[in-house]
Amino acid sequence: MNFLHIAFLFFGTGLVSLAATGLTLRMLKRRNIVDTPNERSSHETPTPRGGGLAVILVILIIWGLSLGGAIQTYQWLLVATLFIGAISWIDDLRSLPASIRLASQFIAVGLVFWLMPASNLYFHGILPLWLDNLCALFLWVWFINLFNFMDGIDGISVVEASSIGLGLFLLMMIGAAQMTLGLLGLVIAAASLGFLWWNWHPAKVFLGDVGSVPLGFLLGWLLLEVLASPLWPVAIILPLYYLADATLTLIRRALRRERIWQAHREHFYQQATGRGLSHARVSLIIAGLNIVLIGLAFASLSEPTLALIGATLCCGAGLLYLRGPK
Repeated sequence: MNFLHIAFLFFGTGLVSLAATGLTLRMLKRRNIVDTPNERSSHETPTPRGGGLAVILVILIIWGLSLGGAIQTYQWLLVATLFIGAISWIDDLRSLPASIRLASQFIAVGLVFWLMPASNLYFHGILPLWLDNLCALFLWVWFINLFNFMDGIDGISVVEASSIGLGLFLLMMIGAAQMTLGLLGLVIAAASLGFLWWNWHPAKVFLGDVGSVPLGFLLGWLLLEVLASPLWPVAIILPLYYLADATLTLIRRALRRERIWQAHREHFYQQATGRGLSHARVSLIIAGLNIVLIGLAFASLSEPTLALIGATLCCGAGLLYLRGPK
């Protein structure tokens, strides 16, 4: 792909996402599909949710068109994304039980594992084949859920999706990552940035589960594909802030024997807004941290150990700053 093709794909996807979200917002308002604030919410006024419906459809349509004849290779990934998106849309409308949501995620992930097996072991021979695939399956489901859990303030998840997508695309541009991975990353980043116009603080619309769950599903697949390649440190470094915030928060709540599946306001970014930082400032802090992580992902191509240590230290410093003084 030359520069003009890339620019057309990026800006075209962003504009289509921008327009499609505007149309979706009108539909959500007409049907009164809104997120009403409660004691665990980070917003204060009823806000339409489900804008991610436009984002996911734009991603799947444009990525599918970009693949051309190669779409048959990835058809089951597209089918699984539509399936998990449909379940998530129903959940946005009528709040499905957690068991049904989790079962749908395992079905979607299992479908891809069964019909689109990886060409390499995800953990590079450290584990036997059956355990390698089982661990990767659970890791993917965990990433889907943590991406959904972390979507709690304006702009945060589209900033994260854009960062991971752009990081993978830039790796493709220097020939380090596969064309397909970089192309999907670029489309995800562009569609997310188009949505950001509507989702920046104060948000006019939220992604909803129909947006955050399929986004986590697609990004999880991308990261697992990278994990199974010689670039495996990149799969850890790019999403490290989300991984660290969600996982450490889960561990803290589990140690206190709290119901970890229930909504709460204990993530590090939520502690930051709780002590007075605006949604916009927190999302910008995370964007800045992610830019550093993209740089460290590139550094990992030559110095993987140092890059992983640097990413861990940067994320640790970011989490401490967001938490604030105790």
